[in-house]
Amino acid sequence: MADYDVILRGGRVLDPGGGVDEVADIAFKDGKVAAIGAAVGAGSAERERDVSGAIVMPGMIDFHTHVYWGGASLGIDADQLAKRAGTTTWLDVGTAGAGNFIGFRKHVIERSQTKIFAYLHVSFAGIYAFSKDVMIGESWEMRLLDAAACAKVAAEHPDVIKGIKVRIGANTSGVNGIAPLYLAIEAADRAGLPVMCHIDRPPPRYVDVLKVLRPGDILTHCFKPFPNAPTYANGEIREGVWEAREKGVIFDIAHGMGSFSFEVAEHMLKAGFMPDVISSDVHSLCIDGPAYDNLETMSKFLALGMPVPDIVRAVTEAPAKLLMRPDLGDLTVGTTGDATILRIEGGTHRYKDVTGAERTGDKRFVLDSVVLDGKLWHEVPQQR
Repeated sequence: MADYDVILRGGRVLDPGGGVDEVADIAFKDGKVAAIGAAVGAGSAERERDVSGAIVMPGMIDFHTHVYWGGASLGIDADQLAKRAGTTTWLDVGTAGAGNFIGFRKHVIERSQTKIFAYLHVSFAGIYAFSKDVMIGESWEMRLLDAAACAKVAAEHPDVIKGIKVRIGANTSGVNGIAPLYLAIEAADRAGLPVMCHIDRPPPRYVDVLKVLRPGDILTHCFKPFPNAPTYANGEIREGVWEAREKGVIFDIAHGMGSFSFEVAEHMLKAGFMPDVISSDVHSLCIDGPAYDNLETMSKFLALGMPVPDIVRAVTEAPAKLLMRPDLGDLTVGTTGDATILRIEGGTHRYKDVTGAERTGDKRFVLDSVVLDGKLWHEVPQQR
């Protein structure tokens, strides 16, 4: 009988949460991380994979996605995309509201092999009209924004619902402006959860939203292009942005189809303002570009010069803590046996942001394999 279920041999174990960055073997058994380094030794396993030259990191968490596949027009198939992206845990943010969450849970979350958590939309119907044919901002309709119903459903599903979502801006809340955010905060306060706030074109302005958000709340689409960017035209960071970080507001990338600018990112990184979380905002209208998946978003930050350990932290340890599931964000012995194995591939790689601006990088992240619940769940064929 084998000592372990899976052994990964010779990879760079990069685990910011566990304080590990070294070439080491790592073993999994019974759904958990079982041993690292010398403790693995000459042990045997049902499955072994040589990952020399690759990065072995905790399972990738994509903190902003829409995976209510089949139940909402913007939903994508999480398990299918995971085999391209290497994501082991997805946070669906607001695709479902109180009125349709149980369908999302029963028909998608509980049937998924990869892990799915949710931020519940304060809109009773969630994001219900988001497609090439019909685009209606759900926060235009205040009658749908029921804080009491939202808080009630969140309290009934604490294992899955980890926060409250709201979308505001000229496109999504229109004449209601910032008002839906106050209702989301009411629901979140009652449920004891954070709020994630989407912003699009003003009003409201970026800095006005930051003033309302509480410590631990999340501003998503944080590196948006003009006209609701965190920077002025000269590249300087707007007043109130650093103050919001000091207050404890979390800054999430959420690339999507309209929310990531290379120019803004370059200014922010140059000023030392790195995102707390790197996420894709993958949905049906951007899965084929410009967002694609979180590997693409990570590779864009690699092209911008963000250090690899910081990129890894922003898709593992940081989002795991925000999900209140730190076990998903490190590879300490005894934690959940999820790992994403990536290689850094050289070459000339061209990237586009949501404005059409292009940048070129000399390396990118590519997927090698995925360990899910201690099993070798997906492998990209290795070249011989």
